[in-house]
Amino acid sequence: MRETGSLRLHRIFYEYLRESLHCFCLETTMKNCQTAVVRDPEPPRLLDTTLRDGEQMAGVALTGDEKVAIAQLLDAIGVPEIEVGIPAMGGDEALAISTLVKSHLNAELLGWNRAVISDLAASFNCGLQRVHISLPVSEVQIAAKFGGDRQRLWQQLHESLNFARDRSTFISVGAEDASRADPDLLLAVAQTAQSLGAQRFRFCDTVGILDPFEMMKQVQRLVHHLQIPVEVHTHDDLGMATANALAGLRAGASVVDVTVNGIGERAGNAALEEVVMAMRRLQGWDFGIDSRQLLLLSRQVHQWMAGGTLPPWKAIVGDNAFAHEAGIHADAILKNPQTYEPFPPQWLGAEHQVRIGKHSGRRAIAACLAAQRIPDPGWGDRQELLDAVRVRAIELKRGLAVEEVLALAASSAPQTFPS
Repeated sequence: MRETGSLRLHRIFYEYLRESLHCFCLETTMKNCQTAVVRDPEPPRLLDTTLRDGEQMAGVALTGDEKVAIAQLLDAIGVPEIEVGIPAMGGDEALAISTLVKSHLNAELLGWNRAVISDLAASFNCGLQRVHISLPVSEVQIAAKFGGDRQRLWQQLHESLNFARDRSTFISVGAEDASRADPDLLLAVAQTAQSLGAQRFRFCDTVGILDPFEMMKQVQRLVHHLQIPVEVHTHDDLGMATANALAGLRAGASVVDVTVNGIGERAGNAALEEVVMAMRRLQGWDFGIDSRQLLLLSRQVHQWMAGGTLPPWKAIVGDNAFAHEAGIHADAILKNPQTYEPFPPQWLGAEHQVRIGKHSGRRAIAACLAAQRIPDPGWGDRQELLDAVRVRAIELKRGLAVEEVLALAASSAPQTFPS
């Protein structure tokens, strides 16, 4: 084909961009190698914050017994660290946290605090030995919480860490709204926290405004300049919490924050079940989680925290995650489940389902009848049954139950049923 002037300009521009990107990647790699802190890599691990950030979802109010029960479920499936709540709230919250501390769970328990000595004292009064200290680092947050006074940020960072250092076994420091902070200020806060005894630094995309590419860029910078582990905390305001969590891990973060079903304030957080299954499927890493219990955990937590039922299209744990109706898909699934399933449902202790509805094909109808030990009608009769199924599904505006399919089969081809 003859190259037009317009196509030639597009080709030249594309080649220019490709070469520029290649040079930029080489330069960035060299800079990173020069500034990187060399240390042994740590296997990634989970921190579940369902009982803190998850419970901050509007309208949720867990009882103390429910908080304890959720913690026990998380512990039972192998979650290694649980952020249990905000002890400074006092009352039932503090009582529930104290009960959890005495519950002898295998999971490590972490209390969330502002960089305020009274908050930290409340954590220690509950018996917690591991504390998280959160500070605002973006201009908008510093203006709202500190009246724009950066000196107050530094003062509270020093005071809180000095207070906590001799009273705890573990301190993590979190940068609230890190994704909108000045990069140099963010790094300075992280390095100061490290020098004052913090053992982990939490990068928070508080309002969920990053994409995975920017997440990698920002987290890599912290990882390269810090000697302590970096933790990533993501939100789903733009629908990228799980993708950003995975990007953070790929950038070198050691810990990723999750909540069951992604529950949390506003649009929620990275979902525990999504991060676990994505890492297992894509990276071969399972976090030590018993994934066969994820469905039970999901449904129980949803009942306590939201009520009703999960959306059927919910990734991993929704009722439709391994359900197939479309004729082409169902036919392929019956031949080889790998055709339309990202991983075996058995990883979740589940099975795939071929459902009957408007979009079903003959093979799905035959499989449904065979499962009920009903003789398969011939191709012509099966088409009549299929037509009847489609008409009925449109009338009801839903899929059909097995009993409804059998009733249509009986009326469409009575000779297949004993009298």
